Amino acid sequence: MTSSGSGASSAQVHPSEAHNDARRVSPKPIGQAHRPEPEQVLRALALRAVEVIAGARDLEQLARWVTDDVYAHLRVRVSIAARARAITGVVAERPRLWIDHVTTWPTDTGGFNAVILVYDKRRAHVVSVQLEGLDQRWRATVLVVL
Repeated sequence: MTSSGSGASSAQVHPSEAHNDARRVSPKPIGQAHRPEPEQVLRALALRAVEVIAGARDLEQLARWVTDDVYAHLRVRVSIAARARAITGVVAERPRLWIDHVTTWPTDTGGFNAVILVYDKRRAHVVSVQLEGLDQRWRATVLVVL
């Protein structure tokens, strides 16, 4: 026979939920003296984001450089791209990418907005990024690949 208890319930947290809660800690802004050059970060993020969507790189490799919202958005894009490849029979391979142009402008919060043109042998990708200096590094608070 089971008892319903006295009404007091103990809350159990699933390990994956604990990980998500740990990632939701608000990142702390950093001073300008500690920030690396943003253009190098923008170029690397743009290339890696296109590789992740192409299925050639694991999304987890970008986790440190993006916010939770950006990570969730990219996870959806990766899933859609993987389904499209499965339907069409296209095999994921590392694309040969190059950057043609990076345009940046500062934000009011000390970060940067950027548009990066990334090319592969078939097409151009436009990557829009907003960087903010958080937790002693640049992190993308917005990252959209068109």
